[in-house]
Amino acid sequence: MNNNGFLRGFRDGIPIGLGYFVVSFSLGIIAKKSGILYFQGFLASMLNHASAGEYALFTAIGNLATYLEVALVTLIANARYLLLSSALSQKFDPKTNIIHRILSGFVITDEIFGISIAQKGYVNPWYMYGAFLFAATLWSLGTACGILAGNILPAKAVSALSVALYGMFLAIIIPPAKKNLVIACCVIVSFASSWAMGILPNLKEISSGNRVIILTVIIATAAAILKPVEEKEDKATEEDK
Repeated sequence: MNNNGFLRGFRDGIPIGLGYFVVSFSLGIIAKKSGILYFQGFLASMLNHASAGEYALFTAIGNLATYLEVALVTLIANARYLLLSSALSQKFDPKTNIIHRILSGFVITDEIFGISIAQKGYVNPWYMYGAFLFAATLWSLGTACGILAGNILPAKAVSALSVALYGMFLAIIIPPAKKNLVIACCVIVSFASSWAMGILPNLKEISSGNRVIILTVIIATAAAILKPVEEKEDKATEEDK
């Protein structure tokens, strides 16, 4: 176990976890309406680390969907993690064993991906585990607490809580965008393309999850072709050793 990397990840996961608690609390209220018990909600959040995926999951359960339908809607809503995991795998030391690669794929979230991909040199899997431990625990506790709270909070409060995750994501992408023109352009093009797909005929009929997948593949591919990253040997930072 790499204690230094784990502790750094745990530290960096604290603000993410605090934000997760607030967001998952509103998900817990939705889960309560679908008949989910607090322990079931805690377990669901520990295994499913995405607000969109959990919202789809709880909504499907509330509509009495079949197991197959629940599985498919969750897969589609979370399909972007296949792309995030593939991108992050390029930052691992080639000697990283398959167990760490699988576990890293399990603990990845949008925010953990953001702080991990921003690390200099190779990504230390233990850094991701540390961030996940705190963030996922509060994510799961928030869901359980939301279920226990039930329908006490007014609708306006629930609506306000639902936008917290987007604010967290902006806080992650804005700093690197300020330092790198290519990243800034990709962010702007992503926002503009997502907005356009939401209003254009035919395209607006595509689900939000599939929009994310399509735009990610197209924009990332275009950026890689037009402005490829210069090849250089990545070296682990001293603090990761």
